[in-house]
Amino acid sequence: QVQLVESGGGSVQAGGSLRLSCAASGYKYSNYWMGWFRQAPGKEREGVAAIDSDGRTRYADSVKGRFAISLDNAKKTLYLQMNTLNPEDAAMYYCAARQSAWPIRTLGTIGLAPHEYHYWGQGTQVTVSS
Repeated sequence: QVQLVESGGGSVQAGGSLRLSCAASGYKYSNYWMGWFRQAPGKEREGVAAIDSDGRTRYADSVKGRFAISLDNAKKTLYLQMNTLNPEDAAMYYCAARQSAWPIRTLGTIGLAPHEYHYWGQGTQVTVSS
């Protein structure tokens, strides 16, 4: 069973930066997607950024140029560097994963939709004040 534990959330002023981490364990296969999602009160959960075990990345348009996702394969730790934060970025941020028994590219384009992921962390809160 894959387990994901996020950390690094907090409060920051608009224009500031935060770095989120997600420690993963329990992978059965070495092929996987890992992603960051967020959910603000009253809104649906949305994909922010994702990366696969080959290092390919994908970003939501709203965060391109401001956020950077990275993966330390050896440590099985996922990161999200968030820069130039604005109040619209405030949300609960979740780490998610999907593993595959087959080469990861057989899954096609890296998913950014919540239903494409099978494992979830408990979330870490990000607050941005104006």
